[in-house]
Amino acid sequence: MTLDVGMLGYRFMGKAHSNALARLPMFFPDAPEVNRHTLVGRDEEALADAADRFGFERTATDWEDVIEEVDVFYNLGPNHLHAEPSIAALEAGVPVFCEKPLARTLDEAEPMRDAAADADVPAGCAFNYRFVPAIRYAKGLIEDGELGEIHHVRGRYLQDWLVDPDAPWAWRMDKELAGSGALGDLGAHTVDLVRFLVGETAGDIERISGHLQTFVEERPVPGSDETKPVTVDDAYTAQAEFENGAIGTLEASRFANGHKNDHTVEIQGSEGSLKFSLERLNELEYKGPDHRGYETILVTDESDPYVDHWWPPGHVIGWEHTFVHENYEFLSAVEEGGEFHPSFEDAYEVQAVLDAIERSDETGEWVTLG
Repeated sequence: MTLDVGMLGYRFMGKAHSNALARLPMFFPDAPEVNRHTLVGRDEEALADAADRFGFERTATDWEDVIEEVDVFYNLGPNHLHAEPSIAALEAGVPVFCEKPLARTLDEAEPMRDAAADADVPAGCAFNYRFVPAIRYAKGLIEDGELGEIHHVRGRYLQDWLVDPDAPWAWRMDKELAGSGALGDLGAHTVDLVRFLVGETAGDIERISGHLQTFVEERPVPGSDETKPVTVDDAYTAQAEFENGAIGTLEASRFANGHKNDHTVEIQGSEGSLKFSLERLNELEYKGPDHRGYETILVTDESDPYVDHWWPPGHVIGWEHTFVHENYEFLSAVEEGGEFHPSFEDAYEVQAVLDAIERSDETGEWVTLG
């Protein structure tokens, strides 16, 4: 069976997922065969160039013309384009893989979740950090009880690409197009990762408080003398309480000077602790019950998750390999008719937390979830 893939979007995420599809047959020989069928975008010249580089057979400027022609639909467009094409594909019985966050708002995410529930095909959301081998290793430690009862959960995602007030305006700074700023773009990753790691042990987030801040109110438009307003947050912080009583702190910023792509998670329990940073994604810091301090584990052994598909121990992998792993899992679920996680339901639960943080910022009060 060969799966014809249609892909909406050919820039950052389009390149990342196209690279993953190209790597699959070389490193995951048991993966389904994939044909890069149609690449979808607006600019015909740029689209044709991208299709040639990414290995797609054809191009289209309207996603509606593609859905009926493909076996799988990848929705990698800006956030405002997530809902309509994804719902249409699912209603046509076509599996969907959608970039995160699932939608701009919780209200927009709800019909996407419902369409996925009604469809008899996989619908996945691209939270690729679940597929880092060190994160899978950490999840195993937590679920095996090596950390004991979870007390503290800390998650932060720090970048600095907007520190310069003259950095150009982009769609990610427009609430109508993006929904939110650092909260949805970065915070969604953190919320999903926290739920993935401690959801079975600490339970769900029961209540949360949040604060959003915009530091630069307008930015220059590339190629002109004009500026446009920034209508989303540049940074957020949140406090959370989990079902088991654990407390959490979450934050993200595009103004964290000196941090390029620092997604860090720390979890402390009654018996041990662990730390992970995306900027050192092959490493996991772990303190067991008999340790005086942390030890650094290089998660590159053949017995570690996904590593047997790559290189000998000690030969590290990179950020782009997480996309290979998640594409392998998603496409395998499509071929086998199985489940894939993170699903649209998982992504909806993340969206509910983001929504609660926004509501807390508006009211200055804690918000109860569920």
